[in-house]
Amino acid sequence: MSTDYIVASLPALRFGEPPALTWEAFAARADVALPPAWTDLETQLRNAMAEARGGGEKYRHAADGCSLYWKNRVLACFQEKDVLKRDELLDRVWWDAAGELTPPANPLGAGALATYAVRLKVALKRARISSEAGNAAFDRLTSETRVEGTK
Repeated sequence: MSTDYIVASLPALRFGEPPALTWEAFAARADVALPPAWTDLETQLRNAMAEARGGGEKYRHAADGCSLYWKNRVLACFQEKDVLKRDELLDRVWWDAAGELTPPANPLGAGALATYAVRLKVALKRARISSEAGNAAFDRLTSETRVEGTK
């Protein structure tokens, strides 16, 4: 099956909405190898996150290219004090960065398939986040510290 057909047949993904496709269903349709361009861009994003967290050069990895735009977007996310909102902003950066893999001259090619793969991973991650799951995890982690007879 051609890549153009596979890309055209995939359900649309929208940031912040649960995907209509599981990773397993996607992998059954397409064999995706992320291009070296993504490895470099992802490394730049991770380097920016390490810098924002105060890691400096210690956690920096080599990457081809230098994108001040993406670095500044990541650093701006860390200005957000609300951890959940910050995570959402960082996921949005990853989502947008994945769009760099799709060349305008070939919107249904292998780059578009790679973009879809990265965005599907982000969408699946976002779909797993809920207040109920967070509260359950909090209760599980703090249950050991509760003193007998208190709530």
